[in-house]
Amino acid sequence: MEKYLFGALKAVIAFVVVLLMARWLNKEQLSQLTFYDWIVSITIGSIAANLATDPEGRTLEHVVVLVIFSAAAYLTGMITEKSRPLRKLIEGEPTVVIHNGRILEHNMAKLHYNLDNLLSQLRDKNVFNIEDVEFALLEGNGGLSVLLKSQKRPVTPADLNIPTSYEGMSSEIIVDGQVIYQNLKQNQLDEQWLIAELKKRGYNSPRDIVFASLSSDGQLYIDDKRDKSQYMVDVSD
Repeated sequence: MEKYLFGALKAVIAFVVVLLMARWLNKEQLSQLTFYDWIVSITIGSIAANLATDPEGRTLEHVVVLVIFSAAAYLTGMITEKSRPLRKLIEGEPTVVIHNGRILEHNMAKLHYNLDNLLSQLRDKNVFNIEDVEFALLEGNGGLSVLLKSQKRPVTPADLNIPTSYEGMSSEIIVDGQVIYQNLKQNQLDEQWLIAELKKRGYNSPRDIVFASLSSDGQLYIDDKRDKSQYMVDVSD
């Protein structure tokens, strides 16, 4: 029994330490990680796994290694913020793989980047014709940035000289039945106003609401806990 309790304690310690290190490093979301960031994350995870599963109970040793490695990664991040050449060396830089509708095979070969990957990432950008592409750049995080030729881009109101009104971000007002009072205050509103608006729509309490938001033009969107659709779409096979 003592063995299992000790194992559980090590797992908790590993979890807490990794959580603290992750908050300390403050890394971006996974889709934005560079190869260097990915290696750092894998290494930290490996050290934490050793901390949690080491049968010899060298918990403190693994914690020290984890902290030192995370500190080195943090220090490297600070240095790369100040030094662009070092940042390019560690994190890489964009590489042009399509120029004026032509694939640059020599650049792709340097990156060991194949045509199937290129076509797949183009389709993710809703691009199905390489001739429509002015530039495509493979970023340091593996993502593909695409600039379509001017005649192939969607028309915008600016292209047609059509004036548009300002559209700001919506504010979350209720999330999972809980009122976000800070956002109410930012919009110069109060709970009394919210309750009145809910009653107008037949709701007795914010607890009946899954999500409510206020648009920049003052429109209140409400989604309650009852799915009112008569016919539910099933996208499964």
